Amino acid sequence: MPLSILGVIPARFASSRFPGKPLAEILGKSMIHRVYEQVKKSNLLKDVIIATDDERIADHVEQFNGKYVLTSAHHPSGTDRCFEAFKKSGVTASYVINIQGDEPFIDPSQIDLLAQLCDGKTELATLMIRCDSKEVLFDKGEVKIVRNAQNEALYFSREVIPHLKKFPPAEWHKHFDYFRHVGMYAYRADVLEQITALHPSSLENAESLEQLRWLENGFKIKLAETNFDSHCVDSPEDILKVIRLMGMHQK
Repeated sequence: MPLSILGVIPARFASSRFPGKPLAEILGKSMIHRVYEQVKKSNLLKDVIIATDDERIADHVEQFNGKYVLTSAHHPSGTDRCFEAFKKSGVTASYVINIQGDEPFIDPSQIDLLAQLCDGKTELATLMIRCDSKEVLFDKGEVKIVRNAQNEALYFSREVIPHLKKFPPAEWHKHFDYFRHVGMYAYRADVLEQITALHPSSLENAESLEQLRWLENGFKIKLAETNFDSHCVDSPEDILKVIRLMGMHQK
């Protein structure tokens, strides 16, 4: 049985590609409102809070009766924002799940899948999905995962690892089970405190992936496979794309 888990949704106002993104309207509701509603449908979260650095977002969350915590605007990552929000929330929880604030149609079962790994022994956990095409596999915007026999992460990379020596690259996904990362994290509370105190590592700096800092310092990241693809909104143009994709899924 999973232990008590707090869901945290980081929501920054500043964004180089899409300022004010959490407040963008999607089919009559703001993006952060839609994310919050979807996360609240999870069966395994004790509570859900939005972690924001901006009063405009906080005021909006109050309008739809959501819970929020105001955090510093100077956090280097969503993980650091999650830890501050957890400390300020006053919620007692064994685990914290960091849920992307730019996936307005996130499936609650994905959250429950990750929550099921929160058994007290798991230090960190995240989700992965199969790479089913050459285009996805070789997209450097998609982070690939190398795992061990215990379904723990060995490495994350924007490159394709491993290299299949006996086959042409266009066929690699047909001969090996490649997975890409789905950016949702579960942290055991004591581990969250430890990893936010770590300095950036050489592997992290090389790939611009903060989870490599955790691996480089000896922490273990448990993996669960999901079949639900994530649809992030990174730019205003992505809103229409996400609406169209979700309409196709629901038919």
